[in-house]
Amino acid sequence: MSPGLEADGFLFLTGFTGAGTDGTMPEDTEMQIRQAFAKVGLVLREAGLSFDSIVEMTTYHVGLRDHLETFKKVRAELVAEPYPAWTAIEVAGFVTEDAIVEIRAIARRNQPD
Repeated sequence: MSPGLEADGFLFLTGFTGAGTDGTMPEDTEMQIRQAFAKVGLVLREAGLSFDSIVEMTTYHVGLRDHLETFKKVRAELVAEPYPAWTAIEVAGFVTEDAIVEIRAIARRNQPD
C-alpha cells in the first residue's frame, strides 16, 4: 500500500489510523487522533506539502459522537482557513482492532492565488 500517490498535481493519501509505529493502538482517544493526524502530516511533508494543501478530508469514526469534539479540537490546531471540504462518517469498525478514527485526505500541490 502506498501512503500517498500523486497524480495531476493532487496527492491522494491513504487512510491513517492512530496506531503507533509498533502497531499498538493507544487507549487514549486524543492520542489516537493526534497520531493519525501526525501520519497525515508526515506524508504531506514528504511530498513538500502541508496541512494547508489539503482540499478534501474524509474521516471515518467508531463512536463518532463520543469523540467528535476532541477530533475537532485537534483538527483546529492543524487545519486552518480556507478549510478543506470535510465529511465525517460513522463506521462499525476497522481492520486495526481498537481504532476509533481513520483519516483520508486529498491535497493539492498548486493552490490558486
